[in-house]
Amino acid sequence: MELSDRKKKILQIVVDNYIQTAVPVSSKSIADKFLSNISSATVRNELSALEELGYLSQPHTSAGRIPSSKAYKLYVSELMVKDKLTKSELDYIKTVFMEKSDNIETVLKSAVKVISQLTSLTTVAVSSHEGSEKLLNVKLVRLLPDKALLIIVTDTKILRDNVIDVPSEMSDDQLDETNAFLKKYCQDKTIEEFCEGAVEIEDNYTDLKTIFLSVIDALKEYVDASGEVLTEGEAKICSLPEYADAEKIKNFLSVVADKDKIFSIMADNNRDIKINIKVGSESSQMPSDCSLVSATYYANGVKLGTYGVLGPNRMDYQKVVCVLENVGKIIESIVNKR
Repeated sequence: MELSDRKKKILQIVVDNYIQTAVPVSSKSIADKFLSNISSATVRNELSALEELGYLSQPHTSAGRIPSSKAYKLYVSELMVKDKLTKSELDYIKTVFMEKSDNIETVLKSAVKVISQLTSLTTVAVSSHEGSEKLLNVKLVRLLPDKALLIIVTDTKILRDNVIDVPSEMSDDQLDETNAFLKKYCQDKTIEEFCEGAVEIEDNYTDLKTIFLSVIDALKEYVDASGEVLTEGEAKICSLPEYADAEKIKNFLSVVADKDKIFSIMADNNRDIKINIKVGSESSQMPSDCSLVSATYYANGVKLGTYGVLGPNRMDYQKVVCVLENVGKIIESIVNKR
């Protein structure tokens, strides 16, 4: 059922006020402070209708109303007024991301730091390596006689690196030949295709065979590492009225500490929606009084990871969504510049 404009306005007022005060919102306060042209009785009837439709609940008979999970989702998707970050907040984001960010894990660490700081809530991030990234180059740089830095460049323009063993007797010319072979072989291949493809190397090139297998192992290890979970600001929930109860804090922290659970919660984001919101009552893996607002970012159509804010249903969605969108723009600019 489509809500009338008046119902939407009243619902927006209830959600805004409850987020700010954590106090149930009464019909009198709505009529007196926000809708002086509408009587308390009319507001009361609209609140009752919204309650029947599942958007509001009333903790006690004499108390005001509080938003339901359904109300928060409608609020974020339709009713919420877009927020803007201050200049100092934007400068802070840029300063943090100006630090070295030559791989996606470093970018994610910066993201969780910024998001938690600006929202005063717990932030989680999950990196994603699906094997569908296209390889642009694979190169070895000798570090020691028997060690080389393996540099992998993909079409996401994020550098990957790993140290591998190389034969100590391998000359610089042989290393150059190996690099030429690797570059030629990786062209137009995804990581998955590179690892699964058969390649014929003459028996007298045993060193090249050894290195090629080491490269494959490094790439497989990289793909298998998909799902690394980063968290920041776990203790921030302790200052919120919803978590005055020690048992609620314990339940919340147990979710954050369970990396498999966090990965599972964040893994099914809808790609067609820029900002995803999951309210606890929608997921058996989250406490019912907890919500996750998250965003997934891509480069050249490849999923690189998901980051988001985990907090009470009564979180400041305006601020959270604004921060996530701005961090997303920064990440996109970093990826596209590389």
